[in-house]
Amino acid sequence: MSTDYFAGDARTNRERMLAGELYIADDPESARIARKAVVLSDAYHRAVVAGEEGARGILSDLVGTLGPDVEIKPPLFVDYGENIHVGARTFINYNLTALDVAPIVIGEDCQLGPNVQLLTPTHPIAPQPRRDKLEAAKPITLGDNVWLGGGVIVCPGVTIGDNSVIGAGSVVTRDIPANVVAVGNPARVIREIGDDDRG
Repeated sequence: MSTDYFAGDARTNRERMLAGELYIADDPESARIARKAVVLSDAYHRAVVAGEEGARGILSDLVGTLGPDVEIKPPLFVDYGENIHVGARTFINYNLTALDVAPIVIGEDCQLGPNVQLLTPTHPIAPQPRRDKLEAAKPITLGDNVWLGGGVIVCPGVTIGDNSVIGAGSVVTRDIPANVVAVGNPARVIREIGDDDRG
């Protein structure tokens, strides 16, 4: 790295990361937490396959907050785990990738289809800072009773409002209001949801 991007800033890269600012992913404490997350994710997967009663305890150790009656089908892929918060009665299908450099908050009664990606990391557009390995992250928030169809990708900084539905395969690049259906790449609102909307 030719430029000292952090001149006069005595914080660690982990402190910069947690502040939502540019950092370099070389902090030993972050590496330790990431390694623990890999071990716990693997242990959770194995416990579910074996039908072990301790599977939920492993999942509770992996994520920051786990509401009652949450079901997450493994495998589950995370950066740190501790920045993921899942509300009560939420169901998450196979192969969730939740890159939780910044907080990921999933509300109550949500449904996430298989192969959903919740991606908080960002990288500079300018080539040299990206070459110098600078990165940052922006939080993702899903309101209560949100349904993400299979293969949905939610990009950094996005909030999806209560009750909204995102069609399978959509890429959500900007906030989605409550009580709507959005589809496409980039995802766009196509209609509001009625009180008795059965699809």
